[in-house]
Amino acid sequence: MKKKQPDFSQWLETTQFFGGNLEYLESIYDDYIRGNHGGIDPKWLSFFDSIASSTDTVHGELVDEFKYLAKNKNNTANVNTVVSTEGDIGLKAKALVKAYRSYGYKSANIDPLGLTRFERDSDLELAAHGLSEKDLTQLVNLGDFTDNKAIPLQQLINKAKAIYESNIGYEYRYIGNKEEKLWLQDRIEDTAVISSDSKKWILQQLVAAEGLEKYLALRYVGQKRFGLEGGESLIPSLQHIVEKAVSRHSTRFIQLGMAHRGRLNVLVNVMGKNPKDLFEEFEGKQSEKSLSGDVKYHMGYSNYRSIDGKEAKIALAFNPSHLEAVDPVVEGAAKAIQDKLDGDVYSKVLPILIHGDSAFCGQGVVMETFGFSLTEAYGTGGTIHLVVNNQVGFTTSSAFGVNRSSNYSTDVAKMVDAPIFHVNGDDPEAVLKVTDIALEYRMKFNKDVVIDLVCYRRNGHNETDEPSGTQPQMYEVIKKLPSTLKLYSDKLIKEGVVDADHFARMNANYRSKLDNGKVTIDVLDRKIVKDKLNVCDWLPYLGKQETDYNYMPIPEKTLKELALKMSEVPAEVEMQMQVKKAVTDRIKMANGELPLNWGFAESLAYATLLSDGYPVRISGEDSGRGTFSHRHAVIKNMNTKSQPKEYVPLRHINEKVRFDVIDSTLSEYGVLGFEYGYSCYSPDALVVWEAQFGDFVNTAQVVIDQFLVAAEEKWGILSGLTLFLPHGQEGAGAEHSSARLERFLNSCANDNMQVCTPTTPAQIYHLLRRQVIRPLRKPLIVMTPKSLLRNPMAVSSLQELSQGKFEAIIDDVNAKAAKVTKLILCNGKVYYDLMAKKQDNYEHIAVVRLEELYPFPQQQLAQIFTKYNNVNKVVWLQEEPENKGAWYNIRHFIEKLVDKKQELLCVARERSSTPAVGYHALYVKQQEEIINTALEI
Repeated sequence: MKKKQPDFSQWLETTQFFGGNLEYLESIYDDYIRGNHGGIDPKWLSFFDSIASSTDTVHGELVDEFKYLAKNKNNTANVNTVVSTEGDIGLKAKALVKAYRSYGYKSANIDPLGLTRFERDSDLELAAHGLSEKDLTQLVNLGDFTDNKAIPLQQLINKAKAIYESNIGYEYRYIGNKEEKLWLQDRIEDTAVISSDSKKWILQQLVAAEGLEKYLALRYVGQKRFGLEGGESLIPSLQHIVEKAVSRHSTRFIQLGMAHRGRLNVLVNVMGKNPKDLFEEFEGKQSEKSLSGDVKYHMGYSNYRSIDGKEAKIALAFNPSHLEAVDPVVEGAAKAIQDKLDGDVYSKVLPILIHGDSAFCGQGVVMETFGFSLTEAYGTGGTIHLVVNNQVGFTTSSAFGVNRSSNYSTDVAKMVDAPIFHVNGDDPEAVLKVTDIALEYRMKFNKDVVIDLVCYRRNGHNETDEPSGTQPQMYEVIKKLPSTLKLYSDKLIKEGVVDADHFARMNANYRSKLDNGKVTIDVLDRKIVKDKLNVCDWLPYLGKQETDYNYMPIPEKTLKELALKMSEVPAEVEMQMQVKKAVTDRIKMANGELPLNWGFAESLAYATLLSDGYPVRISGEDSGRGTFSHRHAVIKNMNTKSQPKEYVPLRHINEKVRFDVIDSTLSEYGVLGFEYGYSCYSPDALVVWEAQFGDFVNTAQVVIDQFLVAAEEKWGILSGLTLFLPHGQEGAGAEHSSARLERFLNSCANDNMQVCTPTTPAQIYHLLRRQVIRPLRKPLIVMTPKSLLRNPMAVSSLQELSQGKFEAIIDDVNAKAAKVTKLILCNGKVYYDLMAKKQDNYEHIAVVRLEELYPFPQQQLAQIFTKYNNVNKVVWLQEEPENKGAWYNIRHFIEKLVDKKQELLCVARERSSTPAVGYHALYVKQQEEIINTALEI
């Protein structure tokens, strides 16, 4: 079947051609369609063939280029000059320039060591475009690229080489959005000369960068500092971003995340940390605070700066040694700040992440973090990524086929169409150019952008390491290489921008500040500006204890009103059958016609918090509906032709307060890190991360171990993040049964977090409210149920919500203390399995539930032991294997309460390397055995 030819008149309209050219070109195209090719120039035949067979390569680029040019004041002239290049040499020259734009980066001089350079792309050769050396003197006019005048082809090639094959390698032609691509092209091909003042500014930044490293090396010989030597251009790059973001775009908050390399330099020279404070850390002067502390190159910091009369806060996140783990934490913090602001929040809050090259391509959380960038719930309006590419990871060479399978360590960024600028770190002017483009791109398009700062590491991984044994060739070159400061100062002295005396004074002045312990940059007095730039107040939560609050129940009448309001769905929203039943049942629960189930009580907890002015954010892979269909916070409209497409009833409880329920990306590590960062800037909110199944939480173990568990003790950082981890043996196999309760309990110490296993709707209601209303911010780990969500025994009444509170221990209300000789302690779902079997003839047994396992309710349990003073046997019952679950971590608490006359036993599944068996029948058999044993032993 013959392919339909495109309508050329419509095509021409999209290109913004006007005047006589339109008529002339249309007549040629008519002949082409009719097959009258004899009178058509071969170049036009080739052109028409290309647009007939493709709507992307030639046509797409030309269309979008014309659209872009048409928006500029001189678009008519530009279009006409393009038409004037219809000569054979003009079209070939245009193709050659396109090749430089697409492939020039491969042969750019980006490695200051000269060790790495890819083979020059064959498309950059004259012959690839039908050109030869005899054409080099021919004149061509390519519009803006040749300043709208005819120049020799050789001069055009020289310009293309200077832009695309010098000390910057631009990767951007893969970007799908043509407006972005043409905007970048315009900025890249701007050859404006850098001013003398800017050169002096760069020199000052390099003086500071090298000066601090040399000072520390002399004063603290052999101490680890993970210096920036070889990558000093990071400082002018980062400083430029900070200063121009604030002065040009009125950025108020800059959130920084970085690993150890160069961190101390950034703290002093960009953030304004007093060198005196840094020196005290080197000298081991411990803070008076009762913290375990951390090494100096992990510590976070925040400060306030005024740039061109505009004030901004810069915060560097605390960071563990686990590379890239801080990335999603920074993004979450930035998002939390943005959610508290009005207006153009993307300009007001700028996240910047500084990476190492090996970690950037090696750590999966980098990809997870990029995956957030264009989503509504996690996007922060673009992040500037600075990769300090020193071409080595500890002792492993950073190269294709060695520690990566991509040509560049930055290739992962292409997944979100982020432009990537590879730049030679020994050319600080080139660094400044790409830095400025990167900042403006992020601010205009609100997308991620990457600066690949190709540099080197002058010393070993740390100052005690000798690197030449593993990289002999690299370090042979490095030993002979002058520093970036030396190269640039010599250049400026030769140019006459500064003289040797001026340069010497710059060095002396910086050294004097260090000697005198003075801040190296201008910063603001935090006491004066703190309130202006304070988006979250942690003061009410500092130094609080568990008992520092008075829990006030909500009257039943108010609860009923809120319950009915959270169950209201507009008539135009057609509900799916099961969803409609769930909503209808909630109305009946509110009216006292049905007992309350888990989904109702949980949702009502959110409604009460929202009503009281507390924001709520719930995030997880299936959080809108809930993995087990219990929440239904987001109601989809089954009438696909009607609006709204979805309805979230809880958003209408208090429209002045945010309620976000988010179906996250399929990630645990990244999303949990994000929500942790969010919670650190949201002390007044209930922030919940929910695992699809609790078993999958171990994918995020780094966030749990390095941040959630230890941040308060290491860094003094508080978080009230809540984790929902579906947990319980139900015959679903080893990967759908356990949230590894034992691991959380094993990490509990010094009241660092709360671990709870609520078993009733009333308990989850009170627990969630307590988490926010009590002015104590500790992570809350909740082992949430699965089958209990619909268990008719696991219900509550509205009265239990209006009159009760969260109980760390639930006593056996039916037991008669005088008759009890056996006390069974348990937690979680196994309680209901036990009670289903327990009959009246077991009146000598009392079953007590531990709902809070940490902090362990020692005092309340002691009261239980006092009450049941005839007990001679105490049984801990758990459905997990003996070496898992709570037993090993709470046993010592119980042993303190058991007297010599009492026997303490544990009934559990046999020790196992896996959390559960894979066969349902075997699960049932095992469950019956432990229940029977607990009752009969």
